[in-house]
Amino acid sequence: MTTCVFIQIRCKPGTTYKVAEDIALREIHSELYSTSGDYDLLMKLYIPQTADVGKYINDQLLDIPGIERSLTTMTFKVF
Repeated sequence: MTTCVFIQIRCKPGTTYKVAEDIALREIHSELYSTSGDYDLLMKLYIPQTADVGKYINDQLLDIPGIERSLTTMTFKVF
C-alpha cells in the first residue's frame, strides 16, 4: 500500500526547468506538471506505507538545488 500526496514546489527564479529535470531523473514521481500561480511545479507522489511522509519527502526531494519552498497535500479516500 502507498500514500498519495500532491506537492507544490516553488523554485528560485530561472531554475524551474532544471528542478523538473532533476526530479524526473530521480524517478520518484507519478506525475509532474508546470503550473501557474504561487508555485511553479505540481507533483503527484506515492509514498510507501511504511515510510515517514515528512522524512521521505525531505530525503528524496527537498535536497534538489533550486527548490525554494514546498506545500504538501495529503490525500485520504479516492472517489
